[in-house]
Amino acid sequence: MKEIFPEPIRNLPEADIPLAGVTAYLSQSDTHQIIFMQFEEDVDLPEHAHAAQVGIILEGHIDLVIEGEAHTFIKGDRYYIPAGVAHSGKIYAGYADITFFDEPGRYAAK
Repeated sequence: MKEIFPEPIRNLPEADIPLAGVTAYLSQSDTHQIIFMQFEEDVDLPEHAHAAQVGIILEGHIDLVIEGEAHTFIKGDRYYIPAGVAHSGKIYAGYADITFFDEPGRYAAK
């Protein structure tokens, strides 16, 4: 896998995300988390909901169904999922993003 994140990000703690083929680095705050994610494999995301989420796509593409509406996001796009809104999707191998979660405990460090 081509590493797209520079050393200062790779030096962050890895996030413990229970998805196949993901490498993720965690920037932790008292009020939120920022996750730098890169995927080696396709991943199906079952429908779920949580606090607000904002994603900025750096590489590849992702299909998301947000509150029943289908979207495809590609490099350069950003998405917003409001708090409590049901969403699902498919992440494709080669995808990378920066994701903001409006909750401090979404993921733990490995």
